[in-house]
Amino acid sequence: MTRSIVQTNLAPAPVGPYNQAIVASGKMAFLSGQIALEASTGAIVGEGDVVAQTEQVMANLKAVLEASGASFASVVKTGVFLKDMNDFAAVNAVYSKYFDEANAPARACVEVARLPKDVLVEIDCIAIVE
Repeated sequence: MTRSIVQTNLAPAPVGPYNQAIVASGKMAFLSGQIALEASTGAIVGEGDVVAQTEQVMANLKAVLEASGASFASVVKTGVFLKDMNDFAAVNAVYSKYFDEANAPARACVEVARLPKDVLVEIDCIAIVE
């Protein structure tokens, strides 16, 4: 099994000992969780606004997916981590712009005590490389 590290300047650099994504055997892309950081500055986008943060998270995921040779259409699994489960509907409204209900990936969604940099949402995913 081969393993390739994925790095793009169009998404935030990792803030710890991990990579934006790993492509395994040229077939599966495993993306690290993305939070609402602006790629060029590292600043949090949408402080206190879960909709704005989710939009930035999805933009970051898109950049890493594309750098991995994948797209939202090839995502098979996502993990959604929320600071407050009361934000579920607002996050779903943004999420549904990227995944249509008929072909949406499998998903887990959990409320967590705290996220990096105290953001409101983090999303990771696994995709098939196209």
